[in-house]
Amino acid sequence: MNAHTTISIDQAAKSPKDLEILVRDRRFARKATPRRWWLNGDPIGTAWFNALSATFPRGEAFFIESVKAHRDDASPKLAAEIRAFVKQEINHTREHIVFNKLAESAGYDISFIDKRVEEMLALTKDRPKILNLAATMALEHFTAMLGHELLANPAHLEGAEGDLGDLWRWHSAEEIEHKGVAYDTWLHATRDWSRFKRWRIKSIMMLIVTKNFIAHRVADMVELLAQDGLSRAAAKRKIAAYLLWKPGFLRRIFPQWVAYFLPGFHPWNHDDRALIGKFESEFTDALMPA
Repeated sequence: MNAHTTISIDQAAKSPKDLEILVRDRRFARKATPRRWWLNGDPIGTAWFNALSATFPRGEAFFIESVKAHRDDASPKLAAEIRAFVKQEINHTREHIVFNKLAESAGYDISFIDKRVEEMLALTKDRPKILNLAATMALEHFTAMLGHELLANPAHLEGAEGDLGDLWRWHSAEEIEHKGVAYDTWLHATRDWSRFKRWRIKSIMMLIVTKNFIAHRVADMVELLAQDGLSRAAAKRKIAAYLLWKPGFLRRIFPQWVAYFLPGFHPWNHDDRALIGKFESEFTDALMPA
């Protein structure tokens, strides 16, 4: 059942010439019955990851469709990138559906998160597809920053129950690996645009995406913590401390977020594949010739 696809990327863009996108067909938590606060007994950390995961099934389907909509006339290398990206995202969706069911079995109602994502995505149906790609590109930068941070700073997942920490590390490795796909697709789709127009649209979209991402994830966490009996005021204080101080996810990713707006930005300006190598040996059982 496990499958492996290896795709060599040698694009004229800034993706590394020796980059390989590996489709690691891993399965996690199939027999798990984790505690309600599965992340080291911490309700705040648990709420952060539960809130993120609840957005992934619909969100990653949106990413796939946004990128596929602009694959016409792509070079063979970019087309190969897109195929690998789609396969990885499909696997991520499958595993986060399982993860979300575990959160529900632990007593959380996360349906309100899925409902909001559904409603927001409905608003994208009639807008230009290039704007959906711009949103995907911005959100893919967020997932790449998430992946980098989780692999670079093990404290984020310290004490994770069972193999749930491995699920997030696996997801993180693949988010780093395909972090240039949406961006290179954008460069292909906007190849007739001026550099200023391309920068202006992507920057405006990143500001919109950032505002919504942070506001909605905090609101989601507040609601999940309310289900734990924590007052909204107390929840907001603890969430701010978690995201901005310790372990400080938002504080730590800020330099990478700023880099997105700089002239000449490309996700692979920062080659962090060494982080994947730290965990690659754990994936070898799922790497088989396609």
